[in-house]
Amino acid sequence: MVSLGTLDELPEAYRQALSDENLMPLWPALRAFLPYDRPGRRTKPMVWSYRKARPLLLQAGDLTPIEKAERRVLILCNPGLGLENAMATPSIYLGLQLIKPGETAPNHKHSPSAIRLVVEGGGGFTVVDGKKLPMEPADLILTPSGLWHEHGHEGSGPVVWLDVLDLPLIYQLEASYCTEGKPQLVSNAPEPSETHYRRAGLLPYASLDKRRGAYPLTRFPWRDVRAALTDLATVTNRGLPVHLAYVNPETGAECLPVLGFSALMLRPGEELKLPRRSASAVLHVVEGMGDAEIDGISLGWEIHDSVAVPTHAEVRVANGSTTKPAYLFVIDDAPLHRKLGIYEVFA
Repeated sequence: MVSLGTLDELPEAYRQALSDENLMPLWPALRAFLPYDRPGRRTKPMVWSYRKARPLLLQAGDLTPIEKAERRVLILCNPGLGLENAMATPSIYLGLQLIKPGETAPNHKHSPSAIRLVVEGGGGFTVVDGKKLPMEPADLILTPSGLWHEHGHEGSGPVVWLDVLDLPLIYQLEASYCTEGKPQLVSNAPEPSETHYRRAGLLPYASLDKRRGAYPLTRFPWRDVRAALTDLATVTNRGLPVHLAYVNPETGAECLPVLGFSALMLRPGEELKLPRRSASAVLHVVEGMGDAEIDGISLGWEIHDSVAVPTHAEVRVANGSTTKPAYLFVIDDAPLHRKLGIYEVFA
């Protein structure tokens, strides 16, 4: 292994001359940029407890009216990345958003892509490009880059969802911005998850003769995903993951360009060693309770908690119940890694 020169070995006058011209030598910092074997990582394996965050979120509803918040959100920050940077992992932003009965979160669009995963409550909805999408617990709602969207609540009690955005990446590219809009004209037609894309392998015939839509489906009902996982479990050997990916139904590609989404079922008493991957991830608990071991750190989780998984991490997850399955919603940046040509899965 090469022994690299240090900054202190260079003459002070030379270092000052470099600094005056906004230059720096690479070799003293080379191993920081290109460490051997595994990347340097600041992301901490950790759990955000929904049980502890929920009362603080409800208190935010009392302290700040929606008119002063626009989006009433508590950000889930990874302390290894700095609370001020609003990152769960280097590419994933997470926030818990609250909307109260009768409130409206106004119409806007923005350059980061986002999803909403419903945590609790009924009567909430999101309007995406004129389609009114009901928000039931664990439903996935897409609000891709550049699509108008607004939220409302026609029920009773609080509605909470998990916001997931590729904001850290778009912000670092100095490309993050938002545009305000007037309330959308809502179509009276049922949304496509109820009509056009009810079964895997079946598409509207007209889709074969036109350019495939970038985002034909923006709502993935949890009832369908859960049923599909249950069916898949009947033909999946013990020790192999019961794992389904959310995809564009017309192309088979990931739903969004940067972040990927999937659902993982842990059968009663099941423990899985997940593949070590280059991608970072967040595991959000839809149902159940259990434990995770991430790079040797043991973390307990329960319903609605979120777990940060750094890049290249060794991960084991275990269902804490011997009688009931557990369900995890998985967020990762594998689509971005694939596009960059850096995606790896390790034995």
